[in-house]
Amino acid sequence: MANPTTGLQFYDLSHPWGFQCPNWPYFEDVKIERIHYHAKSGVLSQRITTTMHSTTHIDAPAHVVEGTPFIDEVPLEKFFGTGVVLSIPKEKFEMITADDLEKAAAETPVRAGDIVLINTGWHKKYGDNQEYFGRCPGLVPSAAHWMVEKGIKVVGHDTQANDHPLATAIGPHGPGGGMLMPQINAEYEAHTGRKVIDDFPEWEPVHRILFTNGILGIENVGGDIDKVTGKRCTFSFFPWRWTRGDGCIIRLVAILDPSGDYRIESGN
Repeated sequence: MANPTTGLQFYDLSHPWGFQCPNWPYFEDVKIERIHYHAKSGVLSQRITTTMHSTTHIDAPAHVVEGTPFIDEVPLEKFFGTGVVLSIPKEKFEMITADDLEKAAAETPVRAGDIVLINTGWHKKYGDNQEYFGRCPGLVPSAAHWMVEKGIKVVGHDTQANDHPLATAIGPHGPGGGMLMPQINAEYEAHTGRKVIDDFPEWEPVHRILFTNGILGIENVGGDIDKVTGKRCTFSFFPWRWTRGDGCIIRLVAILDPSGDYRIESGN
């Protein structure tokens, strides 16, 4: 429903965050303690223990690449701007490639300086399960190079990481060594007839390509993403001003102007 004053429509593209929210396999659960409450002291106060890489969040480049900006060092304009939501439906274990992006952009044109969100349909599977965290599709290096060539400033997607799950710690390289979910590696090889290490020889290459080229990545996009897919929107997703932060949980909001009058030019 449009705001009666501005005529703008607001869509929340974030998953809910809180106690026992779905989490990456090697992270501790979110802890929320009630310290003060109304009957006790007349105020409600809570203490939270969490990583910043839970539910819908943005990675700081320093999360993966040494010597790159922490979240407080990223310019504010990176967290706001116009862009599009691309429809790229995918099945389990499939790759999101440059060809996929090129085809989707033919239907929903992408401009230099855009924020680009990718809707694979996997936000519907988001939950505390191995299906979402272990079997989902994911970006591969050709897609990251496409974004660099197109001058994208931020990419977001409704999957678990900026890389395919088998190019993360779940795969047989990096800090996981294939022991985090060994059954997923075996299942991939049985499903595709190919070796995981042949298809994903590097650990988190998409993170590295994006971050070394100044492109930020939003993971676990969800909420009302289906309602704005195929549309040009304005996006806002400001993180905390956290000194030397490695990323931040965000409230990702798409703002749609039904008039089509986007006075905020892409890249600003």
